[in-house]
Amino acid sequence: MTGLVIAVDGPAAAGKGTLARRLAAELGLPYLDTGLLYRATGRRVLDAGADPQDPEAATAAARALTPADLQRADLRGPEADRASSAVAAIPAVRAALLEWQREFGRRHGAVLDGRDIGTVVFPEAPVKLFVTASTAARAERRWRELLGRGVAAELPVVAAEMAARDAQDSARAVAPLRPAEDALVLDTTALDAEAAFAAALALVRRKLR
Repeated sequence: MTGLVIAVDGPAAAGKGTLARRLAAELGLPYLDTGLLYRATGRRVLDAGADPQDPEAATAAARALTPADLQRADLRGPEADRASSAVAAIPAVRAALLEWQREFGRRHGAVLDGRDIGTVVFPEAPVKLFVTASTAARAERRWRELLGRGVAAELPVVAAEMAARDAQDSARAVAPLRPAEDALVLDTTALDAEAAFAAALALVRRKLR
C-alpha cells in the first residue's frame, strides 16, 4: 500500500477520525488528523490573546506551527472548535498548512482526514470517503465524548454550536466542506464504530479493486 493516499472528509463527530485511524492501521499507512493543524493554530492564536478571526494573527500562528503543537492536550472542546473553524476560514492560513499536509501524504502514502482532503489537498487521491451523520447523532456523540473527558456540557448547547460550525465550514469562500464529486459517501447515523469501520473498509477495498 506504500504511496497510497486515502482522503477521508466529513463534518465534526461523524466518526471520520476513528475510521481514518483504523483504516491506516489496517492498510499499514501513516495517519494524519489534519484538523489538529487548525486546532493547534487556533490555540496558538488564543495563547497570544488574539482573535482567531484576525487574518494576521492566525496566519502567523499557522506559519509558526511545530509538530509539538499537535500533541497539546487542549485541542478538543467548544473553545478549540470555534477557534479552529475561525482560522480555517482564512485563505492565508489554509495556504500555510497546505504544503504540510501534502508533504506528509507524499512521503510514504497516508490516510488523511479533514474537511477538504479530497477536494483541495489531494484531489487526485484514488480513494475518497465522505463520512457524515445526522446533526442530532453527531451532537450526541460529541456531548458524550465531552462528558467522558469530564467536561461539563449540555446537549442543546453542543447541538447549537455544532450547527453553527457546520454552517461556517460549509459557507466559507475557501475550501468549503463538501464531498468531492468522486467521493464515496458513508452515513454513520445508524452505525456503531465496528459497523462503520467494516463499511468503510469494504468501500475502500472495492474502490482499490
